[in-house]
Amino acid sequence: MISFWSYCNNKIIFLITCVLLNAVDVKLDPTTAHQRLEISDNGKKVKDSGNMSTDPDSLQRFDVFGSVLGLNRLSSGRAYWEVEVRNKPGWDLGVARRDANRKGKLSISPDNGYWVVVHYEDQKYAALTTPPVSLSPKRKPQKVGVFVDYEEGLVSFYDLTSQSHIYSFTECSFGGEILPYFSPHLKQNEKNSDPLIITAVQKQ
Repeated sequence: MISFWSYCNNKIIFLITCVLLNAVDVKLDPTTAHQRLEISDNGKKVKDSGNMSTDPDSLQRFDVFGSVLGLNRLSSGRAYWEVEVRNKPGWDLGVARRDANRKGKLSISPDNGYWVVVHYEDQKYAALTTPPVSLSPKRKPQKVGVFVDYEEGLVSFYDLTSQSHIYSFTECSFGGEILPYFSPHLKQNEKNSDPLIITAVQKQ
């Protein structure tokens, strides 16, 4: 199964070697999670629990947006991970600068330390630039690959179902450590109750 592409010169090039060299074991950091989010014991799944937890608030924790960061600190080199988004009408995926603001109603954009793609209202997709860029995947992704090249200032997203490129942030000025960023979005009337799942990269 093809599970990785590198975006180069406006073409999608299959590079299985990059999977083997750059796949990272991403886990979620529960100390950053909004109090409604439920993190699995293995740190691989996140969903809206529907209730506020008793976990204490802190400067590290998102308090308005239903978001969570990964434990993996990226300050050089390349990294790649995959996230199952099946059956979800809404989600965010990307990376965030470690010192980016997590409090209040955030403005998610590169200017504020976030490089994020969003899926919302079940059919819509956008890259959260300023202003946002509407995206049109070939089909609704079931699994998304995220590739970061720190030195190149690149954050790319791939639809692993249709084996296609979704979007790339280029010439990114990270300005310090970055972390994987996730939001399963809050459920509404039991819709969007499925988790985001960080899956093992298929090294084939």
